[in-house]
Amino acid sequence: MSELVASYERILLERLKINDQSAFTIIFTKYYQDLVRFSFGFTRDSNASEEIVQEVFLKFWENRDSLVIHNSLKSFLLKTVQNKSIDSLRHDSIKKKYSSLVLDHPILSENDTENYILHSELEAGFNHAMEKIPIQYAEAFRMSRIEILNYQEIAQKLGVSVRTVEVRISKALSLLRDELKDYLVLILLFFHLLH
Repeated sequence: MSELVASYERILLERLKINDQSAFTIIFTKYYQDLVRFSFGFTRDSNASEEIVQEVFLKFWENRDSLVIHNSLKSFLLKTVQNKSIDSLRHDSIKKKYSSLVLDHPILSENDTENYILHSELEAGFNHAMEKIPIQYAEAFRMSRIEILNYQEIAQKLGVSVRTVEVRISKALSLLRDELKDYLVLILLFFHLLH
């Protein structure tokens, strides 16, 4: 990136931090279409890509006071859009797997009221048990089973080693087994099927 471009970006970011909407408009106009095309490379869905980029710009404006950009502004926006696009794909994948689980297992789609009550009871029991175990164990467990992150990703987010993540999830499982007993098998099966 040339020094001229870098200097221009710094000026725009400084103006942005003092709530200059024209600086935001310049940034939005300059990068919007490129970012949508970039997102589309992941999502293959133009509407989803536009929503992702609009959400990125909304957060960009909302967090303008605390923005920390180490490289170029474009690199920052591309990385943010990439992360959001991958998150969107992961979320869609979970929804599709859950839908196919219900469709492939007719017993789950029958007696909807009973299934809803059972699911609600399991969820309530699980949440209650999670509140009773140490927060660092619960946090690692949720990231693994609910956010569908791998151990390396969890370690990076928490700023700990992969081994520490393994230990915390193992301890969470052990404590949850005590708290939930027979219910744990059903809950873990449910989470496993969502993967």
